[in-house]
Amino acid sequence: MDPSRNLDETGDLLLRDGKIAAVGGEISAEDARVVHADGLIAAPGLVDMHVHLRDPGQTHKEDIFSGCRAAAAGGVTSVLAMPNTTPATDCAEVVSDILRRAREADAHVYIAAAITKGLKSEEPTDLRALRGAGAIALSDDGRPVENTRFLADAMILGDEIGLKVVAHCEDLFLAKGGLMNEGVVSHKLGIQGIPAAAEDCGTAREIALAEAYGVPVHICHVSTATSAGMIRDAKKRGVRVTAETGPHYFSLTEAQLLRRDADYRMNPPLRTEKDRLAMIEALRDGTIDAIATDHAPHSPEEKSNFHTAPNGSIGLETSLAAGITALVKPGYLTLMELLSKMTIAPAQILGIPAGTLKTDAAADVVLFDENAEWTVDPAKLHGKSRNTPFKGMRLTGRVKMTVCGGRIVYEDAENA
Repeated sequence: MDPSRNLDETGDLLLRDGKIAAVGGEISAEDARVVHADGLIAAPGLVDMHVHLRDPGQTHKEDIFSGCRAAAAGGVTSVLAMPNTTPATDCAEVVSDILRRAREADAHVYIAAAITKGLKSEEPTDLRALRGAGAIALSDDGRPVENTRFLADAMILGDEIGLKVVAHCEDLFLAKGGLMNEGVVSHKLGIQGIPAAAEDCGTAREIALAEAYGVPVHICHVSTATSAGMIRDAKKRGVRVTAETGPHYFSLTEAQLLRRDADYRMNPPLRTEKDRLAMIEALRDGTIDAIATDHAPHSPEEKSNFHTAPNGSIGLETSLAAGITALVKPGYLTLMELLSKMTIAPAQILGIPAGTLKTDAAADVVLFDENAEWTVDPAKLHGKSRNTPFKGMRLTGRVKMTVCGGRIVYEDAENA
């Protein structure tokens, strides 16, 4: 199945020298390793355009290599790494260091560099130097860019030099002190909440800038019905806006927080059932272009206290299965539509050579069983952290093999 060509057929796939050499029909090649995949789906390696690798500086949570091992186990072959590292990815030296070390990792690593130094919204970074070092996108993710002038300048110059702004939309004054969605559950628990308006105000600002200056912007981790509605309306007006949501936002709700378990705390937070259904509808009608995990690892010790734990959950190993379970099996999306939002759509938004099985493309392939059921066991995951909101859940869809650049980087232990 190749969404880049709407290709859905039974046949062989030949990989040679890190490239896709032939697609379809019966193929024979001397001295090739033959993988018998009857009943399985071969698709382009997934593209996750929102990942926190925590490297440099926070490698007790994750590092480039452990994060890419987790990616491989989830069928993800390309990741966009966010800049809230220590030090922040705000200069050419840090960008170059990450890219140099990532060459040996089990996925292709792309860099979203910081818009402001230290993500503090006090001084802009040198965007041309960041681009020269190899960054492909810009964000202060983990925080919004508080200084609107800096954000506008980044959107304008970024469009000129090939850096896509991927925006964390949040009003920090509205969100301050909140631990979860502001609503029925937060009131029941007596916990300060984060209102949907915090995200919505940020989304409105970013859309306004894109429309006023005629430049593109990508909205990260959409979680509210109102934000989805604003993006939908903006697209109808021709605004150059794209958007992503995460598997947890179309699968789970704020009701999970009744457990007082910090693994269900992330930012933006899990919202209401109305918001969850709005994410599904926005995926169905094309308002939301891509599915990305916002993979945010934290150690078990950091996540042990519900009130003081940092926000974030992991998702690289569960994203495909969550999509099949919550979107394909109930009939909201076809499998082809799901794969499109996890392969060619994010690749096109970022302008990277990924998300396709076309001849001569990189040999990035995921092989999966769309009907295999499995229970998410955090102890069996491949990254350093265990803070998955899907723990204990029965999901459908299991990755059997992942090939990145022609190299087999993951095989399901049951089949190895």
